[in-house]
Amino acid sequence: MAEMIPLWSLTDDSLVEIGEDGSLVVVTRWGEYDFDRAEPLVRESLRRMALGPISLANVTSSWEPVEREPDLEGELSWTAEGADALRLALKELGGSVVHSLGLADGRGPLLSAIPVALAPVFVPVEIPPARPIRLSRFSSLRSDAYGMGLESPSARYRVVLYQPWAVHVAATLATAKSVGEIVTTTGIGPGVVGAIVSYLVAAGVVQVAGEHGRFAEDDDPELSLWSPDELLFHTTSRTWRPGGPADLPGIGKPPVVKASTGEGPVYALYRPDLADRAATDPTLTTLLEKDHLCPEFTEGVLSAEQIGEFLFRGARIRSIGPAYLPNGPAHSASQRPYFSVACLYELELYVSVNRCSGLERGIYHYDPLEHRLSLVNDDESDLDAMLDMAMIGGGNHRRPSALITVTTRMPRMASVLGGGAYATTLAHVGALQQTLYLVARAMGLAAHAVPVDAGDRVDRALKLEWPAEVGVGECVLDLPA
Repeated sequence: MAEMIPLWSLTDDSLVEIGEDGSLVVVTRWGEYDFDRAEPLVRESLRRMALGPISLANVTSSWEPVEREPDLEGELSWTAEGADALRLALKELGGSVVHSLGLADGRGPLLSAIPVALAPVFVPVEIPPARPIRLSRFSSLRSDAYGMGLESPSARYRVVLYQPWAVHVAATLATAKSVGEIVTTTGIGPGVVGAIVSYLVAAGVVQVAGEHGRFAEDDDPELSLWSPDELLFHTTSRTWRPGGPADLPGIGKPPVVKASTGEGPVYALYRPDLADRAATDPTLTTLLEKDHLCPEFTEGVLSAEQIGEFLFRGARIRSIGPAYLPNGPAHSASQRPYFSVACLYELELYVSVNRCSGLERGIYHYDPLEHRLSLVNDDESDLDAMLDMAMIGGGNHRRPSALITVTTRMPRMASVLGGGAYATTLAHVGALQQTLYLVARAMGLAAHAVPVDAGDRVDRALKLEWPAEVGVGECVLDLPA
């Protein structure tokens, strides 16, 4: 059996800069680290680690520990304090140090533990052969660009499994097993299994049972509040990780305004006089201090003028122009009444009209630039299904006069924000819903967000091109009870 070798490298986004005077600067996602008067061993080790996984033992053994600087021919050497200095440098750079495990067979690493936190601790220890171990219940295993990705939102490392042995060992841990049982089940040698397991435990994606056979996360009251999907979404959307949308080819710069795809009629909407509204509207404090209650849907009939004013004041495009992100490329942006990061405005509005004088029943797309509605679906069964979902979500016994469905064009966001696109979209939905709520109250109407169990019904009714555009929220519009 080939010898197991620990390998070290820096994350792909790390940059090592070595000056002619021997200065050393390492630029990482967490910040810039300046190692003043770094030991030659530190400079050379980090230089090699930036190129890929290396054995530090090979680096240190290639030099004699003598106290002198490189000679005129460039011969490398290191001081007696070099090993301690390297240890301290690696600790300081912990959030960008990748720990890999390989065999002395020249086939590359079995696995790599990639940090996703600023100051993680990675200490592989030998696991007793009979001690139960198990994947964290929050762990997920899926195809990765380089192998199989294994991650858990409760872990400070994300693991990439490159070789079949590593994948096989990880897959057996869906249920609790001991190292000895894994060896028997897989036929892989105990030395390899033990090393793989120790790295998975050190990375935090595998749990070790306590003396009484219980796993700590099963008895953690705070973790019990989270589902695996929700906790993983939280951590991945708040932390940039490799392999996200921004790293994928083919994402262009989608237009500010979605091109109309409906073949039905187009309705120009009413444009109110905002100066007149400013003189007569209630104050913001008055609007905010009223109770936020889910309205009782009525049998009232909205007017096309009311829907037009509602959309004009809450969602229209005021202007279009270039925008610039720090250290990023320019992109076309728009100005609208609600907040959006970098003025990307990826949200689209669809209006399911139930009762409205001046507009036929149907599902319409709102064009915020031209301020008009385009009919996209006049199928009565699709419309009724949308209105029924709103009725149930709002806890009512009547269908609302109108339902606003909010969708997101993901390419518009992902081209700039990468892996944080969807989480940012949900924040935008909240900003838009609050704006629509305040506009409706100022107009004497009733608007409120409703939870909808959509499945794929919204995508079909709105004729969306899934998953480039998906539904992300709903808001009913009605007359006050």
